[in-house]
Amino acid sequence: MWHIIVTSLPEMITAMLQYTIPLALVSFFFGLILAVLTALIKFIKPSENKLIKYPWLVLRAIADFYVWLFRSTPLLVQLFIIFFGLPSAGIQLSPFIAAVIGFSMNTGAYASETIRSALLSVPQDQWDAAFTLNFTTSQTLKKIVLPQAVRIALPPLSNSFIGLVKDTSLASSITILEMFQVSQQITAKNYQPLLMYSLAAFLYAVICTLLTFLQHYLERKTSKYVKGSEG
Repeated sequence: MWHIIVTSLPEMITAMLQYTIPLALVSFFFGLILAVLTALIKFIKPSENKLIKYPWLVLRAIADFYVWLFRSTPLLVQLFIIFFGLPSAGIQLSPFIAAVIGFSMNTGAYASETIRSALLSVPQDQWDAAFTLNFTTSQTLKKIVLPQAVRIALPPLSNSFIGLVKDTSLASSITILEMFQVSQQITAKNYQPLLMYSLAAFLYAVICTLLTFLQHYLERKTSKYVKGSEG
């Protein structure tokens, strides 16, 4: 048993460093950008100017549909449509790009609601106070609302990233040689599924535990400034 673990572990760790972690980081980065844009579109009230109001309402409808679609369908199905389905429409994507698109759009849909809720949690009187000081909407968002919203959204967004790291195992279904796919290939050679899949689970647990420690550290750092300002 130990011989199998010693010989298999380097391959799985290499796959983790080459595909699992980069896939999670890149997907979360683009997903977070998409989430912020979607949340702001749904959060900001449109101007009464008709030239701005109606295009903004169209954008909001698109954002609502996007969030509904990706929150209402399984991630695995989304990956299959992007990688196996789009070639029928003449769109050929590499496995890694297809996975990044799928994970990013799925993450963006869920994270946008987290960010929107964080924005809504900032009291209205802070908006009123900012407008009294002649702050514009963009200045109020940048200097007052967003810093507070980031602190509120940090724990759920951290949980989303930890969940995304585990979800990267689904990338094996579209031929990406990430950590779980490598464990499947090794299992096909040594016929030790319990051992190999348990080893994969252990490595995922190690990554997620380290990320949990990082999450707690960031939460303490951001909460420290809040407590200091309250004192």
